[in-house]
Amino acid sequence: MTALDARTDTTTVLRFPAGFRWGTATAAYQIEGAATEDGRTPSIWDTFSRTPGKVRNGDTGDIAADHYHRVDEDVALMRRLGVTDYRFSIAWPRVQPTGRGPAVRKGLDFYRRLVDRLLDAGIRPVATLYHWDLPQELEDAGGWPQRETAYRFAEYAGIMADALGDRVATWTTLNEPWCAAFLGYGNGVHAPGRTSAVASLRAAHHLNLAHGLAARTLRGRLPGAAEVSLTLNLHAVRPCSQAPEDLDAARRIDAVGNRIFLDPVFHGRLPEDLVRDTAPVTDWSFVADGDLAAAAAPIDSLGINYYSPSVVGAGTSESPSPWAGAERHVRFEPAPGPRTAMDWPVDPDGLYELLTRLRDELPDVPLVITENGAAYDDYADPSGNVKDPERVAYLHAHLAAVHRALADGTDVRGYFLWSLLDNFEWAYGYSKRFGIVHVDFATQRRTLKDSARWYAEVIARGGLEGA
Repeated sequence: MTALDARTDTTTVLRFPAGFRWGTATAAYQIEGAATEDGRTPSIWDTFSRTPGKVRNGDTGDIAADHYHRVDEDVALMRRLGVTDYRFSIAWPRVQPTGRGPAVRKGLDFYRRLVDRLLDAGIRPVATLYHWDLPQELEDAGGWPQRETAYRFAEYAGIMADALGDRVATWTTLNEPWCAAFLGYGNGVHAPGRTSAVASLRAAHHLNLAHGLAARTLRGRLPGAAEVSLTLNLHAVRPCSQAPEDLDAARRIDAVGNRIFLDPVFHGRLPEDLVRDTAPVTDWSFVADGDLAAAAAPIDSLGINYYSPSVVGAGTSESPSPWAGAERHVRFEPAPGPRTAMDWPVDPDGLYELLTRLRDELPDVPLVITENGAAYDDYADPSGNVKDPERVAYLHAHLAAVHRALADGTDVRGYFLWSLLDNFEWAYGYSKRFGIVHVDFATQRRTLKDSARWYAEVIARGGLEGA
C-alpha cells in the first residue's frame, strides 16, 4: 500500500488505498460500566466523577453503555458495519487493581473474550493500554507527576502483552497524553482534577517516559510482527494574524501542545523554546539522565486524534490554564465556520494541515487517524430512526481531507471513527453524543444512526462518493 494508490476514478469515487484500515474506536471508562465487578477498583475517573460539580448532572461511568455485559451485541454491530479494525482501551484497574502486582484473572478474561469475539468476526483488535483511567491507588501515591508511575505502567504493559500478545497485533501505549497531563493536572477539568502548572509538566514528562518504557517492554514480549504505536491529539495551531506577537503565541502553543511530545518521542530531546517558556514554572530537574533516550523508543506508527483547530493570538488565558508557560502570553479566539454540539468548529483543513506537517517532519513514520468524529444532538424519531446529516457531512469532509493528504504523498494507513457508541463523554457526562450507534441509556438499546449506515457504505465501497 502506498500513498500513490489514492486516486479519484471516473465515477467520482474518492478511493482509498488497498488495505486501508477502516475502524471505529472507544475507551474503557466511557463504555464498559461494571465499575465494581470482578475485582475492578476505582480509577481516577471513578473518583473524579463522584466529586460534586466535576461532571455534568453528576453522571458517572458506573454503567455507561454496559459494554462489559454486551460484548457480543457490540461486536455484532461492528461486523454489520463491515469495519476491518476496532480500537478499544483496557481499563488498568480492571486487570491490575492497585497498579502493582499480579493481574486479576476475571479482568483479563473479559479482554480475552472481547478479542476472541473480534477475531471470530474477522475484525482486527487494536488495544490501547492507557485512555486516562489511572488506578486511584497510584494517584494517591503521586500519580503521573511521580516517575514511579512510569515504571508501574511498563509493568502493566508487560502483563497485557503476556495475556493478549498472541491475539492482538497492534498496541498503542497512551491515548492523548496532553489531555492526561494538562487537563488532569493543569486546569483540573479532567481527572484527577489538580491545578498545578509544574505538576502538569512533570506529568507530561513521565507520560513520555512511560510510553518509552512500555514500548520497550512490549517489544520484548510480543511477536516480532506486532505493531507498537502512540496516539497524540496534536493541535492544528493557527495565529490570528501575521503580527510577530501572534506568531509567537502560536509558537508557544505548538511547543507545549505538540512538540512537548513529538521531540522527546522522535528525537530524544526537549524543545529548547519550551524549556525557556516554562523557566518561571520549573527548571526541569525532574528529567533524569537517560529519560529522553528511553522516551525515544522506536514505534511503528503514530496515531492522530483530530477534531478541530486552535486559533491563537497574543493575550492572556483564563486561570487555571492548561497551557503551562503560555498562559500569560496567549489568548484563544473562536474559529469561523459551523460548530458541533461541543461548540467545536468544523474545519477539515486542520486535519490536512496536521497530516502534511507530519509527512514533512516525520517522513518515515506511518500515520493512522485514531479518532475523528463529532457530537450532535441526536435523538430517535417516533419511527425509531436516528437521522444525523450533520455528522455525515462532518465525516465526509474529514475523510476527503485524509484522501487529499494521501494524494499529496502522506502515508496514512487507516481511519478510526470516534465513536462506535454514544457514551460517557468525560466532564460532559451523557449530555453529548459522539456515537454512530445511538444508545438509550435507560434501556441500553442500540440503534444504528444514519451515519453508521453511511460509514458501512464507505467501507464497502472503499472510498467516498463525490469530490
